[in-house]
Order: sequence, then C-alpha cells, then structure tokens
Amino acid sequence: MADGRLCIVSKEAHAPYERPALTKAYLFPLDKKPARLPGFHTCVGSGGERQTPDWYKEKGIEMLYEDPVTGIDIEKQTLTTHSGKLLKYGSLIIATGCTASRFPEKIGGNLPGVHYIRDVADADSLISSLEKAKKVVVVGGGYIGMEVAAAAVGWKLDTTVIFPEDHLLQRLFTPSLAQRYEKLYQDNGVKFMKGASIKTLEAGSDGRVSAVKLGDGSIVEADTVVIGIGAKPAVSPFEAVGLNTSVGGIQVDGQFRTSVPGIFAIGDVAAFPLKMYDRIARVEHVDHARRSAQHCIKALLSAQTHTYDYLPYFYSRVFEYEGSPRKVWWQFFGDNGKLKGVLVESGSPEEFQLLPKLARSQPPIDKARLQNASSVEEALEIAGSSMVMES
Repeated sequence: MADGRLCIVSKEAHAPYERPALTKAYLFPLDKKPARLPGFHTCVGSGGERQTPDWYKEKGIEMLYEDPVTGIDIEKQTLTTHSGKLLKYGSLIIATGCTASRFPEKIGGNLPGVHYIRDVADADSLISSLEKAKKVVVVGGGYIGMEVAAAAVGWKLDTTVIFPEDHLLQRLFTPSLAQRYEKLYQDNGVKFMKGASIKTLEAGSDGRVSAVKLGDGSIVEADTVVIGIGAKPAVSPFEAVGLNTSVGGIQVDGQFRTSVPGIFAIGDVAAFPLKMYDRIARVEHVDHARRSAQHCIKALLSAQTHTYDYLPYFYSRVFEYEGSPRKVWWQFFGDNGKLKGVLVESGSPEEFQLLPKLARSQPPIDKARLQNASSVEEALEIAGSSMVMES
C-alpha cells in the first residue's frame, strides 16, 4: 500500500466470504434453500455491500487466489508465495485467521468420511457425505458441534454428538441453560454422549470411517464424522513477527500494530488487549474480525490513537430452515462473572439493542428478583431499570 496499491493474498479459490454461513445455512439440504456463493461474500453479514470478485476488480484491488504466503523477509519488506512470487509491501496486514484443530492421522483423523469445517471446500465435501449418510457423529459440544448437528436434523439423519465436558457450550452456558438446549436437540432426535473421550476413529473394509471408538471401549457406528474441537491461529510463516505464548496468535497493541513497524495483525490470529477486562485475548469471531479490521485501517490511514475497546459478543442460529418447528437464534454479550453476560434467544431488535448496553455497564442486579421473573420481557425490564438506577 506504499503507493496506494492494495493486494490481497489468499490460499482460497474464492473472494473473501462470511465464514459463519458454512456451518449454518450452507449445510441445509436443497429443499431447505441452502446458502451458496456469491450470496454470502463479505460484507453482507453486517449489512454492507456484497464484495464479489467483480467488486475487487472495479476498485482496482489485486487478488492472488490459491497462492498462500510461505515466507517473509522483514528487513527487505518482502513476502514469498507458494508459487514463488515475490511481493514488496509498505504496510502488511496479517489476517490469516485460524485452522481447524485435527485428530492425529494415527487415530484416524484423516480417514475418508471424517470432516473439518473452515472453508467452502470443506463444507462442500461434508455436504456430499451428508447426501449419502445414514449415521452422523459430531465430535465437540461447542458452536460447530451444535450448528452441524442442527443441520444434520434437517437432513433427517441419525445424529449423535460426543464431547468430553458435562454440558454443551461449556465456556458460555451455565448447566441449566445448556440443559434447555440439550432438550431441544433431544426433542429433534439428536443423541448426546457427554463426558466421553475418543480413542480412535475406525475404518470399515472400504477404507471409509465406520465407527468411533470411545475411551471406555464402547463403539458408536458412523459413516460420517464431523470434528469440531476448536481452532488454532494460523501464524505460520509469521512467527518472526512476535507470538503470544499465553493465548497463541500474533501479539499486537490496541491499534493492532505488531512489534515490527509496518506490520499489523487482525481478526482471529491477533492477540490483543481486551480493554474492558484488562487481559490479552484472542477472539475467534466474525464481529471482532470486522471491527478489528476497521480499527486497524483507521490507525494506519489516519491519526487515530484510541485503543480498541471490544465487547465480547457471541451468537448462533440453529434449526432456522423451513419446516423446522422451532427456529432458534441467540446473542450473548460480555465476559463470565458478575452481570457480565446477557443472552436472549429469538428476541426482538429492541431487546437485542439493550444487551450490549447491559454487558458494558454491568449494573448490580437483584439476583433473586431476576430468577423469579416470569418472562424474558420482565427479566429485561428488571435488568434495564437497574442500569438506570446505576447511572
């Protein structure tokens, strides 16, 4: 960008797109109107204009597809790509995101029929398995596990979710909240195996995955296995820029500057100061990806000096396809602790607007009164009024 030119280097074959769609509407069967490109190129998820490949051409942005960066020379300010191109940069923004954590090959992690989801090619490969599947096993009780299991229900498949924790979404949900969602899934025919560890993924005579063997020796049959056990920041080949050992990722300040002048890191891969909670964090979320990008560019192009002040935000959408008796979407703001988090499912736009305000101001709330509230509206009324008293 030294002379006003902008080049985007990508390992994918597609222009940037909204990754969350891959575990949601993209996985719906054809009769449920699945999402497809170019429908979810950035930035449709945040209400911006859709940036198709033509959009980049019109703006004069150079795109290098399927040619990831393999090396960096900080002194010479050059990047080397997989195909051998040498790229000179004035400013470099690292936005490499994460890669899916995989099971080792020796326990069957790479068998045909075993899937991980990070990109369109992964999702396409999973869909071709779901079309033929009878028994699906989802490993992991987080977002990916929940969303993929809900999609499998749309395909009317025998679905089992296996995870080591004692309830769904351990990092976010309380046991009683998790129980409500587990019941919703069970009502839809999904089976849960909690507190279970996986020993190996077994292959059948055709070489495809045929079963999951658990730590206690029991066997769960499966012809399709989806692994959703988390992700790792894609820092290679940028280790030289400075890594954070406690949360992983590339260490940056409140303007997303690394310790090397002219180099920035944003999104999932950046380890940044989470101002509100006074700790270094890495946030794997599309909302943070968008906001960190905007903040970084303002710091780069203008005299902006204020520190990025991010409010952690999570959301999910499940069973939202046609014919589902109960469509569910929820939003959650905040960290875990005092009124640090608020979650409302299937709320109105007005209710959702109240949530970040509550999570930011963290008002003291009469817990007993809140627990006795007979409706969501009443609970939000109590929370909202405690915020007014506080101010």
